[in-house]
Amino acid sequence: MFNIEKELKKLPVKPGVYIMKDKNDKVIYVGKAVILKNRVRQYFRKNNKTRRIENMVSLIDHFEYIVTDNEAEALILECNLIKKYRPKFNVLLKDDKTYPYIKVDVKSDYPNVITTRRILNDGARYFGPYASSGSAKEMVSFIKDKFKIRQCRNFKSNTRACLNYHINRCSAPCMRIYIKKGIL
Repeated sequence: MFNIEKELKKLPVKPGVYIMKDKNDKVIYVGKAVILKNRVRQYFRKNNKTRRIENMVSLIDHFEYIVTDNEAEALILECNLIKKYRPKFNVLLKDDKTYPYIKVDVKSDYPNVITTRRILNDGARYFGPYASSGSAKEMVSFIKDKFKIRQCRNFKSNTRACLNYHINRCSAPCMRIYIKKGIL
């Protein structure tokens, strides 16, 4: 039998994610905390709570938690768990637009790598979420620099390669297309 008072005392003074479940073991809420012990205990105190929180707390049968190394890890884990379980009391993060992802267009002959906040069912590979758009953009820049991935959005030029090719940041796949077609 799960004793909430006993379990609250066991909570660590560390960052992490908590998962509230109902009597059917269904996830009803996922949250993150800088200090798990303080945050989870707040739900079970008799202070001013909104009606929504009161309803949620009345349904909580037990909870689980996952300790993380820092708040950023907790934020990303919370995002992933919300997307996985779609808890009814979480109102944010359900639309896949909150955090940036890296999209690799693997269906193209010459894949492109970009940052995006929308995950589409388009056959591309998505990596993330990232805690900040800056870190996602930095990773895309690193990938493009190391692998000389194309940076142009379309292949319009058929007379010369782009500037990125000339400064050794692109392998000029657009020129290969025209060479294969016999245009050049």
